[in-house]
Amino acid sequence: MAGNKSYTIVEYFGGDDGYRCGYCKNAIGNFSHGMWSHTMTVQDYQDLIDRGWRRSGKYVYKPIMNKTCCPQYTIRCHALKFQPSKSHKKILKKMSKFISGGELPTEQNDGEPMDSVCEEEGPREPSKVCPAEVKCAAITDIQKEVAECPTITEVQKEVVDAAPASSETSREDSMSAPDGRTTATAPKPGVGADPSRPPCRKSKDLRKERRLQKEQMRHAGVSSIPTPTQTNQPKTLEDFINESLPDNSSHCLEVRLVRSNPPSPQFKASFDASYQVYKLYQMAIHKDPPDKPSESQFRRFLCDSPLEAEHSPDGPEVGYGSFHQQYWLDGRIVAVGVIDILPTCVSSVYLYYHPDFASLSLGSYSALREIAFTRQLQKQSPKLSYYYLGFYIHSCPKMRYKGQYRPSDLLCPETYVWVPIERCLPHLENSRYARFNQDPDAGDARALKDVGRTLVLYRRAVMPYAAYSRKRKGSSDEAEVQQYAGLVGQDCAERILL
Repeated sequence: MAGNKSYTIVEYFGGDDGYRCGYCKNAIGNFSHGMWSHTMTVQDYQDLIDRGWRRSGKYVYKPIMNKTCCPQYTIRCHALKFQPSKSHKKILKKMSKFISGGELPTEQNDGEPMDSVCEEEGPREPSKVCPAEVKCAAITDIQKEVAECPTITEVQKEVVDAAPASSETSREDSMSAPDGRTTATAPKPGVGADPSRPPCRKSKDLRKERRLQKEQMRHAGVSSIPTPTQTNQPKTLEDFINESLPDNSSHCLEVRLVRSNPPSPQFKASFDASYQVYKLYQMAIHKDPPDKPSESQFRRFLCDSPLEAEHSPDGPEVGYGSFHQQYWLDGRIVAVGVIDILPTCVSSVYLYYHPDFASLSLGSYSALREIAFTRQLQKQSPKLSYYYLGFYIHSCPKMRYKGQYRPSDLLCPETYVWVPIERCLPHLENSRYARFNQDPDAGDARALKDVGRTLVLYRRAVMPYAAYSRKRKGSSDEAEVQQYAGLVGQDCAERILL
């Protein structure tokens, strides 16, 4: 970890002005505190998100919960205890069926919102940046199939960019798509099953057949002792993800982890392809005009990050920091999950995908993959055991699906303790804003105690605010510093430079 050798440096902007809400579309109803982070350690960001902060690029913000139109509660899932629900299993099986058979499902998302895993829109950025020109590029047809391809390549076990630069070449080779593959014509949706395969059978017919077989066995006096495969042991999330598929699967899916900050060679090599998917996603899903999802916007929002790349002896092999988890279908990017790997969690930042694959419920599918990835990292770093889904917004019905990843907790906006979501929902049914900690005497254990100890960067020198106030002449800014330090907590205020 960076320890005391690195500082977090931020500029606090306050939170007096209202701006447009991306959820209820109120023109000035969204209020949040904001600060621009020039650099930030992963431990400081971990402490900040555990006090209700989130980042959008390098901009870090905290909703003013009792004032904003749509209160946004930090939500985390206990990754180690997670069991997929019936709807989650359906999504995983749908992906498995697509990879095996090749046909995209015709239904639209099973009620899943056409949105990312994380929040739809962040707050306004503090700096004005002129958008770069958007060059019109031909988008290749990414629905082409590749025959003779391995079923699902789980590349998270051999993560791209995991080691220092000396090992980049070997990792890049191991992640490259198989060579010498021949293309095949993709089946058209609605034509029907592959004629070379047995016809599909209805579930009720299969159940009826099994009942008849049991009856015949009973009459014949055959024992019905269950085999090991017939035990009641529930399948794990990993079982569903890694479900075996035929060798002649129609598609090949790979998940590649590339470090986005500082950008790795693999990230740079796939930047253009990733940006084109983002542009299509914004235009189709969020109805942006063609000139809005610019390359500069993409860089600021999803590529830039204040988080330093850090490694620790007791941390995961890939290290900590900001990454892109790329979903490659038959050698082409179809979705990208932007994530932060922090000391105790994997934090989802954003998810975007090619709109042609919206029916695969990629928002939910990627969340399930990220939970599985968190569990994988926990084997290397025991304290890394949570998956943060961003904000839970009960007043926005389409964002309630995040509460389906259980067991999960919501962060109390007043005491900053975690409370099981089952205990929070009754309060949110009665009021948009709610205090979840029901102990009337409980307060913020990390509240500001001494504003004088807040660190300030003044004329290239680091000093406590008490020393700074003696050196600086003019009007006092103690009220602003006190507000900032109260929002980040006493511990953070003593580590983060203002």
